[in-house]
Amino acid sequence: MNLLIHDLDEKEWGQISQDYQGWEVIAPSKEIKPCAGCFGCWLKTPGECVIKDGYNRMGYLIHKADELVVMTRYTYGGFSSFVKNVFDRSIGWVLPYFRIVDNEMHHKMRYPETKEITVIFRGHDLTKEDKADAKRYVEAVCRNFNGIIKEIRFDETQEVSGNTEHAEIVASDQTSGKPILLNGSLRGENSNTSKFLNKLAECIGEEAEILSLNQFLNKPEELVQKLLGADKIVLGFPMYVDGIPSEVLKVMELMEKTCPPGDKKIYTVVNMGFYESCQIKNVLRQVRKWSQKCGFTYGGGVAIGGGEMMGALIQTINAPAGPVKYVVEALQTLGAVIGNSSVIDDIYADAYKFPRAAYMFMAGRGWPKAAKQNGLKKKDLLRRIED
Repeated sequence: MNLLIHDLDEKEWGQISQDYQGWEVIAPSKEIKPCAGCFGCWLKTPGECVIKDGYNRMGYLIHKADELVVMTRYTYGGFSSFVKNVFDRSIGWVLPYFRIVDNEMHHKMRYPETKEITVIFRGHDLTKEDKADAKRYVEAVCRNFNGIIKEIRFDETQEVSGNTEHAEIVASDQTSGKPILLNGSLRGENSNTSKFLNKLAECIGEEAEILSLNQFLNKPEELVQKLLGADKIVLGFPMYVDGIPSEVLKVMELMEKTCPPGDKKIYTVVNMGFYESCQIKNVLRQVRKWSQKCGFTYGGGVAIGGGEMMGALIQTINAPAGPVKYVVEALQTLGAVIGNSSVIDDIYADAYKFPRAAYMFMAGRGWPKAAKQNGLKKKDLLRRIED
């Protein structure tokens, strides 16, 4: 079975569909739901997503594919929001357990395989830097998914004009102009992102408003309208599949299409479960490129490794002296920068005096315990889906 994942519209697909006769095709659909970050594909129904919308076996579908081709609109150095959503929903393809690859923490494979992947980026007048960013992103995805790059190709397309469907979005006269911190985790207030943004809000020195993306899933225009009224925006979210979560990407795409360039400063706080914060570099670069595309000023960001542990410790009494010390200091620095409306270089915050081996050991012990609460045994986490 050959598998194509694409984001073409009906007219574009009609021009090439004959080339993919007999292939399994994943095309844009309003039916697909975003990854909720619930770990259900590891802890409840190992190997497949708990959201039953027809995309719950994407990881297994990729596993079964003899050839995998991804065709995506070039979006800030990575995949478009739809293609990214498909990959976000495919995380059950790998295991929750960790391994070391090229001195970086990554997931162990559920299936003992490597997968050749062809990625075709479609964009207008892409520069050498754009192509280098895209290549770095695909390399990161393949490193985590044990993939092999068969080909990366760049197809020239016509420049896409603004989306008139959302042209009516304008800033409300009632907006206060205070900084808005957007929690892009769909786990909402229970997320590590929420904990980091709460800490950041304490450090800004002025009143800030925290919004949760999960409250605007069916009304993105309303969220964008609120963001339009802010001079300073902080995008906070977890890293999914080496990039920006699809639902956050949707908001960013909508803002690019509808927001006029203006004197806005964009900051970001990104966390992930892997130990090394340096793996977030591609994500921060994507936010920077988006800011430039929108005519905004990128003010800097904080990358947080070991997010689950850091989130658990960020509000403890001994946080400034414990493993989360560097994270606290980074958020304090970013808070002061936001308060002054200034700009800094990105900060990478790793665990303070807490070795990677210990982090991996604790994480490995935690998965079976969490699965047991769902009536699963340790061996169930390793489940491989059969036809």
